[in-house]
Amino acid sequence: MLKRNLQAKIERLLTQFPVVVILGARQVGKTTLAKQIAPDWRYFDLENPDNYDFITRDPSFFFQQFPQHLIIDEAQVYPELFSTLRGVIDQNRDQKGRFILTGSSSPDILTGISESLAGRIAIVELGTLKANEIYQKPLSEFYDIFKDKLTIEHLPRNEAPLTLAQMQKVWLRGGYPEPIFSADKHFYDEWMSYYRETYIYRDIAKLFPRLNKTNYQRFLQMLCQLSGTILTKSEIARAIEVSEKTIAEYLNIATGTFLWHPLQSYEKNISKSIVKMPKGFIRDSGLLHYLLKIQNENDLYFHPKTGCSFEGFVIEEICKGLEALPITNWDMHYYRTRAQGEIDLILDGFFGVLPIEIIQGVSVKQNQLITLSKFIEEHSLPFGLVINQSKEPLWLTPKIYQLPVMFI
Repeated sequence: MLKRNLQAKIERLLTQFPVVVILGARQVGKTTLAKQIAPDWRYFDLENPDNYDFITRDPSFFFQQFPQHLIIDEAQVYPELFSTLRGVIDQNRDQKGRFILTGSSSPDILTGISESLAGRIAIVELGTLKANEIYQKPLSEFYDIFKDKLTIEHLPRNEAPLTLAQMQKVWLRGGYPEPIFSADKHFYDEWMSYYRETYIYRDIAKLFPRLNKTNYQRFLQMLCQLSGTILTKSEIARAIEVSEKTIAEYLNIATGTFLWHPLQSYEKNISKSIVKMPKGFIRDSGLLHYLLKIQNENDLYFHPKTGCSFEGFVIEEICKGLEALPITNWDMHYYRTRAQGEIDLILDGFFGVLPIEIIQGVSVKQNQLITLSKFIEEHSLPFGLVINQSKEPLWLTPKIYQLPVMFI
């Protein structure tokens, strides 16, 4: 029974909303977390044929029998559920903490929510296990800097909560709960293979029955090669021999099923000479490495995608940490100029703007800080960060702070 970073947030939201929806990829622990938060609630799984028939036969009658304290798994399977649920909630709008829903396909869930449950529901996103969850450590003090306006006083300076070896292991193997705790390498590989097959041939086939599964599988393999890079849809389309419109649809599917994390360019920049093309990465580093046939640390460090893989891992770790905080209305971007200057991650929210350069190595060269320094100066920011695999936090310049990956 792992303690998840999101647990306290979901428990708080249940005191404020009638419904909380937990979104996330398959096998990340949504059901386990829901049952952990509400162990005495009734549980129904819409992918269970008996449960599906019982609920869909007469949804209004179902909710008369179970008007509260209910967990409904994989709610996207039955979109009509949301309109029925709206009437149930509106009969007693002031009652909070009545239902927990889970879903593994965000477009279907979000469409139902926007059409039927706006204002009645809270949504949280659960990722694969974050490093501190795997080792059952508290969330790093790094995330305290986002609870108010960004100031240098809140930057971490104490001992790192995890070791570099621990972070490197999570980077290599990812965070899917079931395989990550297995000491059997064969089971890990078999689980990943099964996950890939069921994702494409069961989940995607069920959600998108007209999808060409062979082309989509080729697209995913190519997406692994492009993880952490700027995407050119026309080039991907030519390589797979499909239209650009099809590639856009494939990207939406990969994003909506939580396999791909898109990053848009930062468009509040003072300079006009910026690249505005989309970028993104495979969300779980272990799955990425499996699909790239990276099996161990030696493979990882000599693979041409090592830098991009580390960048995606760090961004996803930070995203998981921010999701656990009681903050809203924040965004993640990347920044690149037409002169090839780049900043890997820009966080933008009520806390301010924080630019972060992610470097896979230990040492930092001065020319790697030029774009970051200029961005900090142009936007009058208090500081920026470099996240790498160094041993200790320290100031690289008066406004650029080096933070080892163990602190995130």
